[in-house]
Parts: sequence; C-alpha cells; structure tokens
Amino acid sequence: MVNPAWHNIHSEFRLNGDFLGLQQLEEFAKKLEQEKSFKKVIGTFLLDWISNSDTVKVQTSGSTGDPKTIELKKEHMVNSALATGVFFDLKPGQKALLCLPCTGIAGKMMLVRAMVLGLQLDFEEPSSAPLTNNDTSYDFVAMVPLQVQNSLHQLSRVKKLIIGGAPVDFKLRNHLSGLSVRAYETYGMTETITHIAVKQINTNASNHFKTLPNVSISQDKRGCLVIDAPKVSETKIITNDLVELVSKTAFIWVGRYDSIINSGGIKLIPEKIEEKLASLITSRFFLIGLPDEVLGQRLVVIVEGEPMDKKDLITAIASIKAISKYEVPKQVYFVKAFQETATKKVDRKKTLEQVI
Repeated sequence: MVNPAWHNIHSEFRLNGDFLGLQQLEEFAKKLEQEKSFKKVIGTFLLDWISNSDTVKVQTSGSTGDPKTIELKKEHMVNSALATGVFFDLKPGQKALLCLPCTGIAGKMMLVRAMVLGLQLDFEEPSSAPLTNNDTSYDFVAMVPLQVQNSLHQLSRVKKLIIGGAPVDFKLRNHLSGLSVRAYETYGMTETITHIAVKQINTNASNHFKTLPNVSISQDKRGCLVIDAPKVSETKIITNDLVELVSKTAFIWVGRYDSIINSGGIKLIPEKIEEKLASLITSRFFLIGLPDEVLGQRLVVIVEGEPMDKKDLITAIASIKAISKYEVPKQVYFVKAFQETATKKVDRKKTLEQVI
C-alpha cells in the first residue's frame, strides 16, 4: 500500500533541531502529549497528523462568530503548504519559527509546512513577544499583529514574515516600512486552511491582495468575496468580506458585511473608519454599532487602555478632514485590556460585554 502524502516527512525536516521521521515523530509526539503546557496540543496534533485518518478536526477562531469544529482533508493541508512554499520561495533546510497556538489552524499549518517543505522548525510557547526567547535568525515566521508590534526591534532576525488573524493597521504598517524584513499581510480563514491571498505591506507595492497559485475569486450580489480554491476546498467558499475586485486573482479588502452599521439610514463600514482613525488613536481600538431608539444603531468606539477625556477624543475625531459627520462616534468606552481568542485575535463580542 502506498503511503499517503501526509506520511511523507521531508528528509530536511527538523523540529527544535532534531530530525524526526515517521516513527521518531510518533514517539516524540506521545511525549509532548503528556505535557501540561502548550506542548500538549502540539503533540496531539502531530499524532492526529500521522494517523491513518485522511482528515483533521479543527476549531475556528470565533473572532467573527461562534467557534465551531470543522473537518479538513489532510491532502488539502499538504496542498496549502506546497502553495505557500511556491509563493514565498521556501527551500528545504530553511529555518522557521512556530510561535502561534496549535489550537488553531495557523499554528497547525506551521507544523505541516515544516514537515512537507523540509523546514527546520523551532517552537516556542505562544506569547505577545515571541522573539525574546532566543537570538536565532529565521527565514520564515508567522505572527499576529500584536506579536509583530512587540517584536519590531527584533525583526532584523526574520527574512520573511506573514501576519494574520486581524488586519494590519496604519500604525503597524508605518513601523514596518523602514525595516529589512519582508512583511506580508495574509487573507484567509480556517475553511481555506489559512491564507489564500497575501500582500506585501512594507514596500511601495499596491494595496491589493494577490491570490496564491490555483486560487481564483469573484463577488456575490452583496459585494462579498467568493473563493474558488479547488486544491484546498472542494466547494466554493462564500465569505462575509466586502471587497473591491482588481482581477480574478487580486482584490482590495473593504470590511465585513456583518459589521456594517445602519445609523439613521446611513450605512457605515467600521473597518474603513478605523483606518481613518488609526493615526489619531495610539492604543488598540475598534468601532461597533449599539442599539439606538432613534437611529437604529449608534456608532461607538471601544479603546484599550487608561481612560482619557471622552469629549476631547470625540472633538479630535471630528476634526479629521477625512471623517464625515456620520462617522464621528456618539460614545467612547475604555477597557483596560481587550478580551482575546485562543489564537490572540481581539474578541470583539466578549470585549463589548465588559463595557455594556
């Protein structure tokens, strides 16, 4: 019987410095699974991966809806890893870092890429500043925006960086613009087995996402992105992401259809307004609509950090030339620390529950 593709561990694959073929990987994974730390999840996934099952169960992040468990084909995960390898020109023997939780698809796929592409992968306990734990230089690293923000002074040790989990805001893009690292914002979700499109963000390149190999896109009647990626999904994926199409393989992300705020008949897209406010509000923040008897929904801003004068902040927002009167928040709420999902994304729903 021919071994399935996911049993073909690349000869250049290393995990924390050790080569692990199929048999050694099973022994190593069993040891990890006995741990009570973050390593336990890594061990469980590796055992799932080398099992004879042709699927893996993965939980969605819950950042845009209730978390749910879905089943992904291992063959599709291998295809995703190969596409990433082609797009980023990753070579066997190159060094990579896993610093994301393996509870989600992003962390799991770093392991799959390493095994399929022959990367030398180090894993560190997920933290908000993952590069502080060693002084190794890496060819390829994946992080969420908060980790990138806290690692700016160490990114000279990283050649290629992919950033996912949340949009990269104006301030972070500016910080990255003068650095040597080649930084890319990614677009994807659990259903697409992480990214299906990327854009380089610290160059003068255009602001649109470019799809990976074997991915084409279109729009539905709402103006939302429809993804046709037969190598990673057997059906087309209809998203709730509003986009502007550049071509069949390129698009500009506008915002979430399900986050549109209808305030007095005016439709507001929070993500577009957040972009305009990014140069003013230095802390993490987000806009959201709350029920209003007169307007239907009123626009409010939730800011992470110590409270400041709310009237002064609203006045400053209103003074921004690009902001229309409808885009000025009616209220400001301050939260000491945002709630986050297991994969370090801001959990807007739980954060909102803290203040309302």
